[in-house]
Amino acid sequence: MRRTARLLTGTALVVAAAAPAAAGGTGSLEVYPSTVAPGAQVSVNTAACGDKGSATGDAGAVGAGTFTLAPSSHEGEAIGQFQVPPSAQPGTYEIVAACAVGDRQVKGDLVVALGAAHEQVQPRGSVKTGVGGALGPGPVQTTAGVAALAVAAAGGTWLLHRRARGDGI
Repeated sequence: MRRTARLLTGTALVVAAAAPAAAGGTGSLEVYPSTVAPGAQVSVNTAACGDKGSATGDAGAVGAGTFTLAPSSHEGEAIGQFQVPPSAQPGTYEIVAACAVGDRQVKGDLVVALGAAHEQVQPRGSVKTGVGGALGPGPVQTTAGVAALAVAAAGGTWLLHRRARGDGI
């Protein structure tokens, strides 16, 4: 009896999960990059409009207005672009596209964040490890440090040579 109940419950869950997809789900609008800084270029794509479908996009929520999604050769997707205005305020905005054929509408989210640009920052200065280092970071101090090491190496070599000859220290 338990086995039959589990089987029926599992079947009911599979049917319930498949029902919205079979009823013509709305698809999705992919926004790339999904997080941008004001003034950035954004690409959107969707496969919800069919192989040769086009769509009209609306980025009015972020202040970018309307844009066109045209069919592409990539897996039957419609692709479009728009630019986020430099005056856009930080927040999450809904981007919408309506397919030209049928009443299908797809949505995606765009996050505008200050400083969201992925710039690579070059490190500056020395690393504070607590182990120590040369006499200083400048070329004059580095040269002085190398000279001091050279004198110490020469002195050590001379002392080892005297000891090997038997002259003593």
